[in-house]
Amino acid sequence: MHCESSSIVLPLIIALILLTLVYSLGWYRIGKVLNNSEWRLASFLIGLTLTAGVWATPLAYLDHRSLIWHMVQHLVLMTVAAPLILLGRPGVVLRYSLLRSFSPRVSDQLIRYAPSHRFTGPFAHPVLCWSAGTGCVILWHVPALFELGMRSKWWHDFEQVTFLVCGLLFCLPVIEQWSECKRPRWFVPVYLFLATLPCDTLSAFLTFCGRVVYSSYASGAELTNNSALRDQECAGVTMWVWVTFVYLVPAVMITIQGLSGSALLPIRFRTQIKPVEARRVST
Repeated sequence: MHCESSSIVLPLIIALILLTLVYSLGWYRIGKVLNNSEWRLASFLIGLTLTAGVWATPLAYLDHRSLIWHMVQHLVLMTVAAPLILLGRPGVVLRYSLLRSFSPRVSDQLIRYAPSHRFTGPFAHPVLCWSAGTGCVILWHVPALFELGMRSKWWHDFEQVTFLVCGLLFCLPVIEQWSECKRPRWFVPVYLFLATLPCDTLSAFLTFCGRVVYSSYASGAELTNNSALRDQECAGVTMWVWVTFVYLVPAVMITIQGLSGSALLPIRFRTQIKPVEARRVST
């Protein structure tokens, strides 16, 4: 196991800082014509802060001492940081952050030619996004791949990056439905419910298999002073409860709203900005 920082951590943090600066510039320029702009900014920055906390603080390597912390890190990246980043509508804000560099005519052409859905559309297909999110969780918990991440600094950081990227992909259809309501009412509940199945299967296996699955924790959890098997059982329960609340409870709430005839998603975000508005904020 390793505890020293990896060579790719610094580039990742630099990328997060640059992303924060560019996003803040875009938010400053279009905040007056973008609904809920303050809330979006806070959501995006909190998401990036959580990502940095998992990637580049002393907390980053607590997962080498306890499987519980390993689970918490991945759950934070996929189910907390990823949706918060997407709720900030980074595609819209970042796209407009550089408009001041172009003339009004060029800006108008860019807006018409490259709307955000043309970029996110192919990547927001529900089957692709669901497969990416659930596949990432299952694959990285296969013992051989899990131990690879525990032994190698590079693979460990790559694993963390893939959890965030796949979390972003998984959340794309849900955030898109929230902001634009393109799909049927039943889409979000079914999508989230199906996502709980492989996660619950994995967590149930870790909780009830009765043996230590990952040899890295064979000596027990250093942080919690639990036996290896007890630490694994607690990690499985943590994942089970977390995923249930994050995925299943919202799905049930949305289903009840749909059956009662009330608005499925009462909060709507305007994500399209007309060229004349973009020209106004870029001058």
